[in-house]
Amino acid sequence: MNKLPLFSPPIPPFLSFSPPIPPKGGLRSEWILTPLQGGRGVKEVIRGRRVNKVIRNALMLPCILLIINPLIAYSQFRGDNCIVKSEFIFQQGEVPFPSCHASTIIQNGNGLLAAWFGGTEERNPDVGIWVSNYEKGTWSKPQEVANGIQHKDKRYPCWNPVLFNADSEILLFYKVGPSPSAWWGELITSGDSGRTWSKSRRLPEDIIGPVKNKPVKLANGILLCPSSTENEGWRLHMEFTSDNGGTWERTPALNERTTGAIQPSILIHPGNGLQLVCRSTTSKILTSWSADNGHTWSDLAPLALPNPNSGIDAVTLRDGRHLLIYNHLKKGRYFLNAAISDNGQDWNAATLLENEKPGTEFSYPAVIQTNDGLVHITYTWNRKQIKHVVITPDLIREKPFENNEWPLK
Repeated sequence: MNKLPLFSPPIPPFLSFSPPIPPKGGLRSEWILTPLQGGRGVKEVIRGRRVNKVIRNALMLPCILLIINPLIAYSQFRGDNCIVKSEFIFQQGEVPFPSCHASTIIQNGNGLLAAWFGGTEERNPDVGIWVSNYEKGTWSKPQEVANGIQHKDKRYPCWNPVLFNADSEILLFYKVGPSPSAWWGELITSGDSGRTWSKSRRLPEDIIGPVKNKPVKLANGILLCPSSTENEGWRLHMEFTSDNGGTWERTPALNERTTGAIQPSILIHPGNGLQLVCRSTTSKILTSWSADNGHTWSDLAPLALPNPNSGIDAVTLRDGRHLLIYNHLKKGRYFLNAAISDNGQDWNAATLLENEKPGTEFSYPAVIQTNDGLVHITYTWNRKQIKHVVITPDLIREKPFENNEWPLK
């Protein structure tokens, strides 16, 4: 058995560790780190006589994590030379809501427009849809533009806003209802770059609108809205509108109930080929392909990338590469990553956006590329703020995965 010394490794320099404090009073004491099997933990040796101190794994775990987690985090490949900006859209003291989630972002003229839902907490009836404009390097004070008020005695929470710039107007899709299995789609529009908004209108029955990720305008001018439902299992489908939400059609469900899959994102390939990537309950990101503008799709198949049943988003860049924002984990949302691919099937690590201790949350990303070539990413930061990160894609220095694990430096 090895004695547990004071631990102060040279890498990383900020890490230090202090063992349990031995008893006072002149007794000769030393502390020994023992294996954890069978509930054994730390033994104290006093005057040559061992006194077993049974300390369960739960008590030892913080000590072990204190040593291991910073070392692992310090050694992860970061690829952050491509990140040119990282900021919060608002500070907590500037807004009346304590919790926020599920952001969306678009280019808005020479600026940006972001939206998210905010309130006491997810599912609370006071949750509404909030927006902020980005002009001349500054985000405006968030404003609530939609809520779930039905009448003076009934209010439902709002969920998952999705923005789309249709040139003549901005579309803001969102959901209203007591839960994802019972919500419905609504839509508001703005003709003045998001300064004022129309009254909300409910979408037709069985039409949700884009459920989390941005629509894609096809070469034929039709807006393809990736969507899903959660009322009869987690099932994907596609919705189409040719008149900015005036009329609609949709596909049947794309998967059986036995495979839980929701919240698809669309990638564009040469020859009008389309690919979806989506969240799933299989611990993997799933994918499917379409050759007819999204009306029919291949069977879902797993990518090599993990998914902890958390939202993702992806975008096809102007140079033809595909960028995916996701949590490279099978469990938890404390590790937020970007991967890049030439073909949508084989992916490499691009950059590490967040890496903190388990229990923290960085999730539900949205990603776009603006006319200047920059990539803009927004995501939930611990359910308290929305973070905005800007990437120069030309500066991405990709690195292969190591046995499907995020690579080391």
